Amino acid sequence: MSQAHPTAEQPNVALRGKSEKTLFWRWIASIVIPFMGILSKITVMGGDRVPATGAFVLAPSHFSEIDPLVVGVAMWKVGRMPRFLAKASLFKVPILGAIMRRTKQVPVERVGTRGADPLASARTIVDHGLAVIIYPEGTLTRDPDLWPMRGKLGAVRMALDADIPLIPLAHWGTQDVLPRYGRLSVFPRKKIVVKFGEPVDLSRWKGKSNDTASLVAATTVLMNAITALAEELRGETAPAERWDPAAHQQQETGHFRTEQA
Repeated sequence: MSQAHPTAEQPNVALRGKSEKTLFWRWIASIVIPFMGILSKITVMGGDRVPATGAFVLAPSHFSEIDPLVVGVAMWKVGRMPRFLAKASLFKVPILGAIMRRTKQVPVERVGTRGADPLASARTIVDHGLAVIIYPEGTLTRDPDLWPMRGKLGAVRMALDADIPLIPLAHWGTQDVLPRYGRLSVFPRKKIVVKFGEPVDLSRWKGKSNDTASLVAATTVLMNAITALAEELRGETAPAERWDPAAHQQQETGHFRTEQA
């Protein structure tokens, strides 16, 4: 697998206003950023594509358990604070739960929970003009070569429902720090590149957040955008057919066998 990183394009990071960088966020950053700095050098590209103010949905690629920290650092560098959709059970963990509540992370009940609406809390965040990070794959990609797999509808649905920008994001290098279901690698220090894409054009599906066919079509466009960014960072061409866990008899939650079925 290629470990190529971009060299021709220079980092493009637009530092934003610091109104979201509250004292509590700065305390968290004082821990997370030095920790990630020991593990890796994170280069951010396309930072000027991130709205300086107002709500938006960020849709990143996902292939390592450490991805949220990398995305969080990238968001910090462009001046916006990250709010992730996270398992509701994590909010019950001592200390961690308090931090997640204080930073307005978004609790999501497991599928099948009575009255659960995975996007209800995210809408509240949007109403306050903040950024919501939704992994469109829903979990770590099942693709054996770490390409984005089939996307779920939540990120597009949220963006259409709230009529806010949808920003794709890809990164490369996190798999060297923490391989999928692997062990943390501290030395040598790794290189990670994060790239924000242009907002996805959802105009043709405006007002159709409850239409499944429209959501599927828009999600395909989103996943194409994320994959194109990944191709740029990796210097490779993605497979013509996107990985579908169902077609390979794989579960879409929890650990899975990494070899191709």
